[in-house]
Amino acid sequence: MSGLNMAGTIRDPKVIKQLTDRLRRIEGQARGIQRMLEEGRSCEELITQLCALRNAVNKLAVQVIVENLEACILQDNPEIDPEEALQEAKRLFLRL
Repeated sequence: MSGLNMAGTIRDPKVIKQLTDRLRRIEGQARGIQRMLEEGRSCEELITQLCALRNAVNKLAVQVIVENLEACILQDNPEIDPEEALQEAKRLFLRL
C-alpha cells in the first residue's frame, strides 16, 4: 500500500526517502545549471540540462500522483471512492 492518505499527506518513510532523494538530485541538477551559466556554457548545453531538470521534476510529480492513486484505490476505506480517486489523478496528470 502507498504512503499517502486521502488528504495527500505522505506518511510512509520509504516513500518520503524516495521523494527526498529525487529532490536532492533535482537540487544538484539546478546547482549544476547555475554553475554552467556562470561559466558561460553554450545555450544548447544549458537548454539540454534545463530539459533534463524539467523531466526530473515531471517524474517526481508523476510519482506523487501514482502514490496517491495507489493509496486511494488499495485502501479498504469505505469513505474513499475509487472512481473519485481516479478522476482526481486524471485532473492532476492534466495539470502537468
